[in-house]
Order: sequence, then C-alpha cells, then structure tokens
Amino acid sequence: MAEIRLTKVEQGQTKIRNVPIAVTPEGFWCCPSPVVFQKTVKAQNPLNKTKPSSPPPKTTVQKKRTPFNERKAPSTPLRSSVVSDDQRNCGSDTPGVSASTVSERTPRPKIESLPRKVAIEFGEPGTSDMKVVLLGKQGFCVKLSVHKNVLVENSSFFADKLSEEESNLSCLEIDDCEDVEIYVETVGLMYCKEMKQRLIKQSVSRVLRILKVAELISFNTCIQSCLKYLEAVPWIGEEEEEKVVSSVIRLQNEGIGVTPVLKRVSSNVANPPKDTISHIMELVLKSNEEKGRREMKSVVLKLLRENNSLSSYTDSSDICNETIYSSCRCCLNSLLSLFKQAAEPEFADKPLDNKEPVVKQIALEADNLSWLLEILADRQAADEFAQIWSNQQELAALHSKLPIVSRYHVSCITSRLFVGIGRGELLPSKDTRHLLLQTWLQPLINDYSWLQHGCRSFDRKVVEEGIGRTILTLPLENQRSILLAWLGTFLKAGDNCPNLQRAFEVWWRRTFIRPYMETQGSPQQPDISMKSGQET
Repeated sequence: MAEIRLTKVEQGQTKIRNVPIAVTPEGFWCCPSPVVFQKTVKAQNPLNKTKPSSPPPKTTVQKKRTPFNERKAPSTPLRSSVVSDDQRNCGSDTPGVSASTVSERTPRPKIESLPRKVAIEFGEPGTSDMKVVLLGKQGFCVKLSVHKNVLVENSSFFADKLSEEESNLSCLEIDDCEDVEIYVETVGLMYCKEMKQRLIKQSVSRVLRILKVAELISFNTCIQSCLKYLEAVPWIGEEEEEKVVSSVIRLQNEGIGVTPVLKRVSSNVANPPKDTISHIMELVLKSNEEKGRREMKSVVLKLLRENNSLSSYTDSSDICNETIYSSCRCCLNSLLSLFKQAAEPEFADKPLDNKEPVVKQIALEADNLSWLLEILADRQAADEFAQIWSNQQELAALHSKLPIVSRYHVSCITSRLFVGIGRGELLPSKDTRHLLLQTWLQPLINDYSWLQHGCRSFDRKVVEEGIGRTILTLPLENQRSILLAWLGTFLKAGDNCPNLQRAFEVWWRRTFIRPYMETQGSPQQPDISMKSGQET
C-alpha cells in the first residue's frame, strides 16, 4: 500500500483544477474516464510548448470562454468548471464570468513559473467533512471531498486510519498512488447503492484494476461485486483469462472466497483424465461425418501437442498412452475384419451399394490409425505401434487380394512408420525394424503408383528417404537382401517403385569401398592390390 500521511492541506501548496462531475442523490459520485485525466494533462502541455512571446489573440479566448460560461449558469451549482491555476491564486469566487476577465487581463506566465502538478477536485465540498488527497504519478494530485462515515463503513483500511489519535485532522494524504484514476472511481463506488449497474458497463481489465484498489483499501463490498462481475462476464482471449485467474488466485491466498470464478477453469469433480480422453477419442474415431471428423482430429492433435510441452503433464502421459493404444487395437481389429470381408470371392460380385460402405469403413479405420500414430509419434511413444504393425502378417497377406483403391490407405500407415524411423521419432528394436520391412515393404511397393497420383498428402521424397534410412539401420547382410530384392523390382517398375538409390549407394560403399571389420580394435584398410590395379 502506498504511504499514508495525515496532514492539513495548506493553501497554495497544490494548484487545483476543477473538472465537471456528476453528483448522485447520495451526495457524491465520481467515475472519471481516462479522457478526463488525459485532457487535464494535455491542457498544460500546450503551455509548455508555446513560446511566451506569442500569446494567443483575445478574440480566440473569448470565443472559447463565452459558450463555456453560458453552460455554467448559477442554476446548476453542483457542476464545477475548468479554470486556470492563476485564477485560483487570485481568489475568484465566481469561476464563470470572472474567468474570462482574469484570462484577458493577466499576462501569460513564463514557462519557469508554470505549476509542476496538475490537480483535479471531485466531490461536493459543501457537504463533505473530510478531504482525501491522492498524489499520483506524472504530477497528478487528486483532491476528493468525502464523508468520514462513508469511508469508515465501507473500508476497514480507512476505518483503521481514522480511528487513530490524529483522526480529528480533516485531510488524509496518500503518496505514490499507482492508479489514481481507479482509486477515485473505487472511492466513488462507496456512494453507490447499485454497484452492479456501475460495473456492468466496464471492461474486464478496468474491473480488475478496481478489484486491486478495493483489495488495497479492504473495500469488501466492492470486492464481492467485482467477483460477481468476473464470474458472469465472458473473458476474451487467453491473455485476459490469465489476468483474471492470477488476480483471483491472489485473493484466494488471502482467504477471500473466489470459488465461483475459479470454477470456470477448474473442477472439484473427480474425473480421471483417462476416462475423459477415452471418451473424446471414441467420439472422434466413430464419427462418420468427414469434415467434422477431420477438423476435430486436427484440433485434438494440436491440443495434445500443447499438453506434451507441459512438464506437469508427464505424470498422466502413461494413462493417455494406454488409452491411445487401446483405441489402436480396436481400430486394427475392425480393419482386419473389414479386410477379411472384402477379400471374400463373392464380395467382388456384390452390387456397388453393398461394397461401398465396406470400402468407406476401411478408409475410415486406416485414417484413424494414421491419426493415432501421429499422436503417439508426437508423444515419443510410437515404438509399440511399430511392433504391433510389423506383426500384422494376416492383414498384409489379405492386402494383395483387395483392389488397390480399397487398400492403399493402409500403405499410408506403413509410409508414416518408415518416415518416423528415418527421422528418429521412434526407435523400435532391430528385430521390429527388420520385420516391418519384411511384412510391409512389398505391399507399399505394390501401392506406390496409386499413392503418388491418388493421395494428396503423400510426399514421395520424404517416404523414400525414410525407407532408405530404415533399411540402413539394419545389419549389413539384412541391408543386402532387402536392397537386392528392391533392385529387381525397381528395374522392372521404374517410377512405380520407391527410388532407393541413395540407400543403395551407402550400402555399396559400406560393402565394397570402405568395409569395417573388428581387427585389433581398428577398421580394416581397403585392399591395396585393388587400389593399385585401379591406378594402373
């Protein structure tokens, strides 16, 4: 809390600039907008920038002052008027007509003699019994005409200050006030019976500022009204939500009940993450609406990636992985059943209307598996998926019995696994990598032509690099058998087969140019006779 001083305001210490205010039937209400303070500051800036040798013409002053004075008729005594600092020094009692006279007769002061502070006065001095002076930043000095009983009834902070021995003094001065504008408004709320109506037109950021001041002066009624407002109003954007939550949590640490507000971002109901994620997965995986399913898969994948970056989420990662693998097994079982159905001899003779639902369901289950694999790869937990997929020999055997238009979606899963291994996103064992190539490389080659022309998301160069790198992770003799089998196919199919020339060149160099053998802990040197023969 800013430093508090109980003093008397000496006349002439601070020059007061009165501004028009609205006074409620309760006797006091001030809710200044930021424009009031900004205009007050700007009122002085031109004086600081204008040269003293060039005062404005009298006609200009008269044009500005005359309509202003007409508005300040004696019939409206509660509204104050804007007057210059020098007029107040002259002791003018009629801030209307005399303002023009003084401004015309008094020469413009020099820059050195201009006041360093701007003061604004709020309230109704005629009925108040106390002054509160707020000394803020940027030279602001705000004087509030208030009532002791109102301050004491609404604020335990003011009640404590005024209960001291020096409470007979009529002025309370607050130094280094951080938010003068909101401090004035918060004090004004003490005079308001329907505080909700005053807050309802405010922005969330402004109410948070009011809440902070209300907390500083222990204005409990205002705190509760602000909390009710924050509980009901929408929070726009993550930044605003974080501001609200941080402010409310600070109050919670001080023992103030903020549960209704925090219920928007937290729940006391015990709902295990496994059950919630499982339910979301089930809804997405079983959806038959293509657009909604595609969009929600993208959204869930993005949100899970955000969770992966949080260190606090690692504790529940195992639970989430179990849920994902459970979904993988369900999709695999469904896919195998659909393949068996589509591989039956009589399936080809069925009408198109009977075959189309099965083909669509195959594509759906394959897409679901691709999505689950992407999630596991992001979570660095796809090694088990590679092992499960490499053991699907029955599914791979049925693959060749289906038309390519029905089966190529499955090869997209194989391609993603090869890309993941090639990038180091998953590190399955040597046996799993070898079995994966033995089981699924040939089906992938059989679908390669269709994948290039019928699958938009298929990137040939990336897939070929992934396959080649996966092969090169195996022992040299395994590389030899797989690459020689590939060579025979490539020489027949050409562009309809993956181009693994780069992997072939690496294997060739490893085998013939720079073979490595464990001979006394150092690699064997190339054959000198072969080298000398090449030179000749």
